[in-house]
Amino acid sequence: MKRLMVLVLVLTGVTAGAGQLRADDVADLAATIDQRISAGWEAGHVVPAPETDDAEFLRRVYLHLTGKIPRVSEVRAFLDNPSSNKRRELVDELLESPAFIVNFTSVWRSLMIPDAEADPQFAGGIPAFEAWLRKQLTNDVRYDVMVRELLTATDTQPRLNFTPGMPVESSPAAYFQSKQDKPEVIAAGVSRLFLGVRLECAQCHDHPFAKWQQKDFWQFAAFFDGPGSGKTMIPETKQIVEATYLSGEKAVPIPGASNYRDAFGDWLTSRENPYFARAAVNRMWYHLFGTGLVDPVDDFDENNPPSHPELLDELAEEFAAHDFDIKFLLRSMVASRAYQLTSRQTDDSQSDPRLYAKMAIQGLTTEQLFDSLAEATGFFESNADRNPLNINDSSERAKFRQLFGNEAGGPVDAETTILQALALMNGEFVETATDVEQSTTLTAVAESPFLDTPERIRTLFLAALSRYPSGPELEKMVAYVDSGGSADDPKTALGDVFWALLNSSEFILNH
Repeated sequence: MKRLMVLVLVLTGVTAGAGQLRADDVADLAATIDQRISAGWEAGHVVPAPETDDAEFLRRVYLHLTGKIPRVSEVRAFLDNPSSNKRRELVDELLESPAFIVNFTSVWRSLMIPDAEADPQFAGGIPAFEAWLRKQLTNDVRYDVMVRELLTATDTQPRLNFTPGMPVESSPAAYFQSKQDKPEVIAAGVSRLFLGVRLECAQCHDHPFAKWQQKDFWQFAAFFDGPGSGKTMIPETKQIVEATYLSGEKAVPIPGASNYRDAFGDWLTSRENPYFARAAVNRMWYHLFGTGLVDPVDDFDENNPPSHPELLDELAEEFAAHDFDIKFLLRSMVASRAYQLTSRQTDDSQSDPRLYAKMAIQGLTTEQLFDSLAEATGFFESNADRNPLNINDSSERAKFRQLFGNEAGGPVDAETTILQALALMNGEFVETATDVEQSTTLTAVAESPFLDTPERIRTLFLAALSRYPSGPELEKMVAYVDSGGSADDPKTALGDVFWALLNSSEFILNH
């Protein structure tokens, strides 16, 4: 039917743009997602949660795609938009925005070089690595091409030329540098991130019930043992092993290549590779839903089957068929009914997160929390504040990283410590942001002569929570502000309201 529609358009002289055809593919894949997820509901006698309202969807998709909450003006525009297709239009707009590039630069950097920032000797390569990632995202480089370029890069020396205000020369060198150029460390990282396999579990010895054995690990590590023959010795043994794919096929170097990584890059990103597309699809599903179809996301194993195996395979097939286009994948997942369910549990049958009968509540990452606070309060951060080479960095972002950088668990397992709660409640950043004499947002709201108290409250709700207050919320807060609050001053009371919103669980969670 799809081919017939295209043929009719051609014969009638109507030219459908790429966006129109892509939109059909997006709708088709979203329908496949919903069909598979609904089948699970039916089998488990699950009553799914209702669909989100526009405000909940808006905040959620902004956090997932841009890494921060929307501006007040963006919330008003979306909520007032009468278009029945406004959610799809919003997603298209966000995916083409600079904020998406900034956010996914952070996402990929944290996945590819998770430990680099914690170690000063490796942090020097981060600016060049981020510049490389931004270049890939800005040029809309497909996922397979980006990964292949990363793993076959010949430049492995970090660029330390960071100067605030000056462009940084891009380089993926920090990837190998952060792994100390050790073949076993590179192999472990590559297998986890790009194949979803915990191959390093077999690094030291064989496990009686494991699929991958010690020899498999070191044959895989041989791909990264520097230029030369593609061979390596298993430590504490005299056994030499050759570079071999997980399929069991021995590698053959590409003519003219100085090492085996070019051949490995071809194998890894091939559409026939059963691991590559499925691992990427699972990562993006996890990013949006908080729980992978295979969970943990880097543990593809016979003893850890996917919750929806047919769906995982279909997503992987479509991802490969669309040239490994991450944006196509995100568009399709976000367009699904499953993604657009509310996070409020309305039935006991919704409690299993692997049934996706309601949206999981996710803790904000450190970057999301800081950027959302900055957006809500009108805080401006200079480029110098993002300099990872500043070891004694005292910027507000650095303070947040110090306090909130415990993201070892997944987004649905995130917990707030007492120190983190105190940092929000009593820290200098939030204190300044809720002081009517110093806060950009609060001052603008309090001093606007055309706003009455109810409209001031509504504006603060839009700034912090991306929604309008309910009737009871508005009534209670208007009464508090008009009475002057504890300080007997309406402006100070308005700051109290803003403080309460920024410290609410609704603000620090993606729901």
